[in-house]
Amino acid sequence: MSNKTTAHEPKFHIVKRTSIPPLNAWLVRIISVLLALVVCAMLTMVLTHENPFSVYGTMIKGAFGTSRRVWNLLQSLAMLLCVSLAITPAFKMRFWNIGGEGQVLVGGLATAACMILLGDKIPNALLIIVMIIASIVAGAVWAVIPAIFKAKYNTNETLFTLMMNYVGIQLVSYFVMYWENPKGSGKIGIINQSTHAGWFPSLGEYEYLLNIIIVLVITVGMYIYLKYSKHGYEIAVVGESENTARYIGINVKKVIIRTMLLSGAVCGIAGLLLVGGTNHTIATTTADNRGFTAIMVSWLAKFNPLYMILTSFLLVFFQKGASEISTVFGLNESFSDIITGIILFFIIGSEFFINYQVKFHKTKKEVK
Repeated sequence: MSNKTTAHEPKFHIVKRTSIPPLNAWLVRIISVLLALVVCAMLTMVLTHENPFSVYGTMIKGAFGTSRRVWNLLQSLAMLLCVSLAITPAFKMRFWNIGGEGQVLVGGLATAACMILLGDKIPNALLIIVMIIASIVAGAVWAVIPAIFKAKYNTNETLFTLMMNYVGIQLVSYFVMYWENPKGSGKIGIINQSTHAGWFPSLGEYEYLLNIIIVLVITVGMYIYLKYSKHGYEIAVVGESENTARYIGINVKKVIIRTMLLSGAVCGIAGLLLVGGTNHTIATTTADNRGFTAIMVSWLAKFNPLYMILTSFLLVFFQKGASEISTVFGLNESFSDIITGIILFFIIGSEFFINYQVKFHKTKKEVK
């Protein structure tokens, strides 16, 4: 009798790619977006009986229908991009800064405090300078606290920065109640509405243009800093291996603290732009979850500040378009969230096919 046995191998297995051409990677992402739109169209027809082309037309109209909507989209893009740029140095260093939300809020709180306490006491130009300094310092201090504990005691930075978010929210909540206007309203309202003290100036007819220009400058600066500076090189080395960094003489603790100071400072600037240049008030919702969405933006762009412009645009566009769909077709907010969630699922899922490939087995082997 034969003692042959058949080894049953799996039909396929997954292996990590060594590399993929950038053009092919972007092609995978584009295909994933198109597939997501097809799925959303089918879901729209089944659940609402609406024409999917009308729905997508409404989505585009919601983002670009008027010049005001375009500028609102650019403003939202700039704010999300600013927070994404802020957390990128830390993430590239493999320091998981989940505290962008709190750092933005604290920077905004410092800005609001300057506007409320100094608005009628010093010239407007000097007030704005004080606001800039205060917001940067506040954001940097809020970010460096977990960095020091990580560098000195090797604490878990993910939990530490996450908890700092809630402390920041409660701090803002306290001062909102303390400064509430009018009393009993539970909110501050528009700060210096009559004098516009501390409000960022408009450039021509464009209210948000200054914010957009500032974020554009930060984007270019961050790209140069990460790619061409000595500090950027040290961040990359620490991110690859702390042991290697120590071996070649890099002070890892110093890099961690310095990088988080930068990360928090840029988050503080985002808070400054939101309070001084956009909302002219402060609330616990001022950051609007940008600190968490920014993680996705930074990760999808592979920590490249220039690519983040595109990923930020995609997320903001889908958010604005989905909100318009809910309004026009009389659907509840959940439907727009479903559409946004499906699209994001496909975009994130595309990263699997960029980093891994599926190999199929053609023949079965026999073992004696």
